[in-house]
Amino acid sequence: MKDQMVHIKIANLNDLTIQNNDNSKTLLTILQENYIDWMHACGAKGRCTTCKCIIKSGIEHFGGLTQSEINFKNMGRLSDNERLTCQTRILEGEVEIEVPESSKLPHMDYSY
Repeated sequence: MKDQMVHIKIANLNDLTIQNNDNSKTLLTILQENYIDWMHACGAKGRCTTCKCIIKSGIEHFGGLTQSEINFKNMGRLSDNERLTCQTRILEGEVEIEVPESSKLPHMDYSY
């Protein structure tokens, strides 16, 4: 698949929008490359859920669930509209996400 431009809007970070055209990168990597702090307690290994995001729109543009995400869904720790940023890739299009209340960092300025 040819890499496509992706637009990622983070609703509760004042609608901050970033772009990426490398769909081989995880969402967490894209966030970090754009200097956006995002909680990830296990070192991006898919062993916890602290890095999850809530998908507000564009869920169809995300790649398939990884085994870690499937495991957490089966345990009831990941909802249908949540993905692990350290595991998921966005393949194309425009998506809107937000930081869950449980993963907000104290030094960040969230809009809600």
